[in-house]
Amino acid sequence: MSIAEPILLTPGPLTTSARTRRAMLVDWGSWDERFNQLTASLCTQLLAIVNGADSHHCVPLQGSGTFAVEAAIGTLVPRDGKVLVLINGAYGKRLAKICEVLGRDFSTFETAEDEPTTAADVERLLLADPSISHVALIHCETSTGILNPLPEIAQVVARHGKRLIIDAMSSFGALPIDAREIAFDALIAASGKCLEGVPGMGFVFARKESLAQAAGNAHSLAMDLHDQHAYMAKTGQWRFTPPTHVVAALHEALLQYNEEGGLPARLARYSDNCQALLQGMGELGLRSFLPAAIQAPIIVTFHAPQDPRYQFKDFYERVKAKGFILYPGKLTQVETFRVGCIGHVDRAGMQAAVAAVAQVLREMEVLDI
Repeated sequence: MSIAEPILLTPGPLTTSARTRRAMLVDWGSWDERFNQLTASLCTQLLAIVNGADSHHCVPLQGSGTFAVEAAIGTLVPRDGKVLVLINGAYGKRLAKICEVLGRDFSTFETAEDEPTTAADVERLLLADPSISHVALIHCETSTGILNPLPEIAQVVARHGKRLIIDAMSSFGALPIDAREIAFDALIAASGKCLEGVPGMGFVFARKESLAQAAGNAHSLAMDLHDQHAYMAKTGQWRFTPPTHVVAALHEALLQYNEEGGLPARLARYSDNCQALLQGMGELGLRSFLPAAIQAPIIVTFHAPQDPRYQFKDFYERVKAKGFILYPGKLTQVETFRVGCIGHVDRAGMQAAVAAVAQVLREMEVLDI
């Protein structure tokens, strides 16, 4: 693969292709008909990934993924609603914080960072509190790479007649989610993750009926998805200045996504990356934090070496000097670091990253190999 150094082995921003970067060399008029067509094409292609064209609208929004999460909560949860937030990492906690700041009633259920929430947990919680209207789930919790059992949880939520909000920031485009099989009010993702675009645009797949009923819910003018969708449907335009270069880059990235073979091919490459990473790091004696059964092929958390000569900042800078940017750990109890498996990189790139890690740990006299 033709990629630019340094290679970003992070959960986003991540390494993009030369074609995607070149797409940002063109300036677009925000109300120009060609740009409106680009936006419409983008939304159509995104909906196709979840088979959601019949049931959901794709509503794009300026900003990071967290902007889109806040917009989804603020728009789709009525002001008298109550959200059950399922937490096993930093992004579940962030979602709960959003509910708090927005003044939405919520309760939390938190498991350990290496323990998925189960459908049985959700069943028990919904039976215990009939006032819950929505359940919010992080599909792949980026702070560890843990995969939560979305299909099983979705079945329980639907059976109880509740609404499901899915933060699929780190999974959308690589892990299959089918709107015809999984009932959700909102699925939220962003441009700079598994689709291999650049950061700057979030998007929400909002159930058509729920979005139609959401007028007046939003806490914010800029983050009102109901208003955003209504204006785009009427005019073809974004309400406020769009991230034109980000939209163009994501459109180009989606062309490559489909050329590669779509979701199955993207998942296969990321899974191969993850396998190469786990195998190579294991040979260095570096242990992954999660067992294989709940490890998503998105980002892997590794236990830091138990050696006083190991310091993450020094380790990070040395690996960066060899062309690879890693990610710090986000756990509170255990010292870790993280390595992403996503982006415009393949097995050879992952093996080169492992070789760089090995060389650095030898230089730091942490590894004696």
